[in-house]
This record gives sequence, structure tokens and C-alpha cells, in this order.
Amino acid sequence: MAIIGSGSAFPTQIIENQDLSQIVETSDEWIKTRTGIERRRLAQNESLSNLASIAAQKAMAMAGITPEEIDLIILATSTADDLFGSAGKIQGELGATKAVAFDLTAACSGFVFGLAVASQFIRTGVYQNVLIIGADILSRWVDWSDRNTCVLFGDGAGAVVCQGMSTGDRLLGFELFSDGSQNNSLNLAFQGKPQKLVKNTVISQGNYQPITMNGREIYRFAVEKVPEAIEKVLFHANLTPEQIDWLILHQANQRIMDAVAKRLNLPPWKVISNLAEYGNTSAASIPLALDEAVRSGKIQAGDTIVTSGFGAGLTWGAAIFQWGK
Repeated sequence: MAIIGSGSAFPTQIIENQDLSQIVETSDEWIKTRTGIERRRLAQNESLSNLASIAAQKAMAMAGITPEEIDLIILATSTADDLFGSAGKIQGELGATKAVAFDLTAACSGFVFGLAVASQFIRTGVYQNVLIIGADILSRWVDWSDRNTCVLFGDGAGAVVCQGMSTGDRLLGFELFSDGSQNNSLNLAFQGKPQKLVKNTVISQGNYQPITMNGREIYRFAVEKVPEAIEKVLFHANLTPEQIDWLILHQANQRIMDAVAKRLNLPPWKVISNLAEYGNTSAASIPLALDEAVRSGKIQAGDTIVTSGFGAGLTWGAAIFQWGK
């Protein structure tokens, strides 16, 4: 399989670090020093399905295929418009009438997990053209009075088209991991209250609570586990860090990205980062950064790219691929 097209979309509304100082006790310097973020995009009238559809249309246009040629749509998201899933709605909006569509929830690791899932359908010959979309609108679930989380998250969508190839496999390997014992380190949890229906019958009804995060634990987890995952995927692909052209990590924190690059002995110029402009866009962050680097001419056909996602679950994973056919 090969990744032959990319696209991205984000809301027009921008909130700067200095704007947040009017909401919580913080400052532009405090946020930039600790995260590397300067601004983020927040959805106002945009729906997740709309952002995802725009990103998908751009990816298909770059790939040179029509919606009718798409066999499968995988939507990696934690913030669907509908709790039953939004992939089906996106399929309808795109006019991808032959495509099967489903949501995949693996938080900030979602895009990497989606890439691994897509590869199985393509390599077994079940599907030829697969659209992977990473999209999240986390501003819906942020506690804007919590300065530890409200400064981090932004909204956006990114997409890629994967295609089966007869001339060689451009996905050189992947590794996926989960550790539920640390689940409470990062949550967007349901909280219910008992409601009596009839005698001896009580159910729980409620809503999802805002995002909670143990920042120190997540930082420690990412700095330890992400390099390990990348080293494993490089080993199995019989490659060395020196053979990596670009590193695209989940855009969570610049200090995490710098620490991972240092562990791998990669120079800073090989690390693709747009965190300053968009913040943490969860499942959207990797394909969004990939698309910008491709469209700017930074990433060229044949370049070897290592990517890694990490986040709630806890989940993490890494993949290595060569861009283009």
C-alpha cells in the first residue's frame, strides 16, 4: 500500500495565548514555555463532519480519485457529532456511495491505529482505496476554567488516501500498544446519576464531563514509550534513525517532541511541528502536520517518514512509511 494524497481543514476562529489570559490565570510566555503553543483554532459553526469532509475532499483531489472509488472510510475521532458515529454521515456528504464507513476511537493515537487497520484491508486484497480521516473538536469538552488543559487543545481535521499497490509496499511497518492500567491519567469520562424507573429498577443517566489530565504522568509516559515504539518499528523495518527523512509526532507538546528527537539522535530540522499554530488537535494532529509539509514542498515523493501517536487509553503506536507511489 501507499499513501498517495493528503488534505486538512480547520476552523477559521483563532484564539491566541494572550486571549486565554482573560479567561484563566496564565500568559503567553507561560504557555509557550511549557507547551510551545501560541494559538489554536476553535470550531464555532463548523461540525466535525464538515471539517472531516473538507479534509477528505482535498486528499482525494491530490490522489486523483473520485469519491465513488473509495472502498472504505475510517474516521479516527473521540468527538463525533453523533455518539453512534460520524463516519456514515461523512460518507454521505462525500458521495462515496460504495464505501463502508466506521469510526475508530483511540484518542490521539487514532490516526496511527487507523493506518494499521487500513493496511490489513488493503494487504489482504479486500479493499483498494481507503480514506483515513483524523478529526477532533476537543473544544466541546474542555473546562475553560482549568488552565492546565484549556491552553492545550484546538480543533481540526486531516485525511489521507491509502491505495493498494502492485509495485511494492510503502508502509514499512507499525507497532501498536495499550496500557489500561494508566487509564485515569487522561479522561473524558461519563458521569451518571441514578434515576429510578420502577420499583427495584434504577439506571444511570448523565453526560460526559470535561477533559481531565495528569500532565506530569502523560509527559513521563510519552517521553519513555514513544521512542521505544519508534525504535521497535525501525528495527523490524531494518532501518536506522539516520535513514529517517522526517519525524511527525502527535502534536501534543514541543518539549515531548524535542525529547523524543534527542533520544533518537535526530536533528531538530527533521522534526515537523505545527503545534504553535494549532495546539493539540488529537487524532487530527499527525495528518494535519503531514498535509502541510507535503503542500509546502518539504516532504517529497519517496521520503521516509516515521510517525507516532500517543494519548488517552493509554494508547500509543508508531508507523514508518515512504510518501507517495
